[in-house]
Amino acid sequence: MARAVNKLTALSIAREKKPGRYGDGAGLYLVIDPNGSRRWIMIFRHDNRQREMGLGSATVFSLAEARAKRDEFRRLIAEGRDPIAEKRKPDPATVKAVTFGAFADQLIPEIVKGYRNEKHRAQWTSTVNTYAASLRLKPVADITTDDVLACLQPIWHDKNETAARVRGRIEKVLDAAKARGLRTGENPARWRGHLDQLLSKRRKLMRGHHAALPFLEVPAFVAELRKRSGVSALALEFTILTAGRVGEVLECPWSEIDRTKKVWSIPAARMKAERDHRVPLTPRMLEILDAMEPLRRGTYVFPTFKADKHMSNMAFNALLKRMGVKATTHGFRSSFRDWAGDATTFQREVAEAALSHVVGDATEAAYRRGDALEKRRELMNAWDAFVSSGTAA
Repeated sequence: MARAVNKLTALSIAREKKPGRYGDGAGLYLVIDPNGSRRWIMIFRHDNRQREMGLGSATVFSLAEARAKRDEFRRLIAEGRDPIAEKRKPDPATVKAVTFGAFADQLIPEIVKGYRNEKHRAQWTSTVNTYAASLRLKPVADITTDDVLACLQPIWHDKNETAARVRGRIEKVLDAAKARGLRTGENPARWRGHLDQLLSKRRKLMRGHHAALPFLEVPAFVAELRKRSGVSALALEFTILTAGRVGEVLECPWSEIDRTKKVWSIPAARMKAERDHRVPLTPRMLEILDAMEPLRRGTYVFPTFKADKHMSNMAFNALLKRMGVKATTHGFRSSFRDWAGDATTFQREVAEAALSHVVGDATEAAYRRGDALEKRRELMNAWDAFVSSGTAA
């Protein structure tokens, strides 16, 4: 005997007050919750599983409207489709209206939360807005391989590294759009097996691409540097002496400096390796801090003229250019490492710990746990003496 369908009436629904579930047949139920709210649900089987989906509030949708929804979803089930998945699909008109630019503007702030470096966060926005500008007004659902190539080809040879980053960022935006149901099919910005067939092979940067000054030339360079006045010269020398990264030095607040213990303690949040790092302060480092003390007017050790702004790394670039040195500031870390390896008997693990490098050897891991601060203090004092010698040693 066939199950009864359309058992409920508008009158019976209006009269019913008791919490519970009331069937209309063919999977449609009125649910009255203990708090008095009333809603429609549908119970059905799909892929050999019993499923339940909401059809909306009974105060918004009438019995007739609920039945119409039920009948439409039953048709989908008969066709072998999942009504819950179909219900979640965005409206085609809505999808068509979402542009790449609008979606990227919404997505990027969430993506860059994972970056500690403000410069990297800004680069995400600027590269997408600058080099993918032609995509901004296009519906994200309609972007094709030709559209992506139109962005990349003008810069692929002259700005290959930038172009590669742009491609990766476009790919990420389009992947996210697909995950949101705003587009289907393959990602037109995918490299392997797709764009690698249409664009020339990327030029890989050589390892150690930061130009470095040979360590034997560092003392003479520092002697010239000390002839210059100004915060940028002191900050650059401090960076060389500590073998620190540019951002770690320029964003250093006075609160991280302990003159009594002669230690600069950098929290994990400011470190590339996301581990706390301590730098032993040598005599010359302390002299530089003493020289900066009279200029102290805010948070940072090396400030700009604005009280609460740290110096820009562009100041280092400009200073090196004026001095006719082609090395980069980051390259002095390589100079330090070469000196430690070629001109001293300090253990490799100590030098790597001084650079706060992430290494996997068990012995090096033990050094990381123990910090090796005093061994590193000996190393940094020796580096201080070498750098301050004034001539190549």
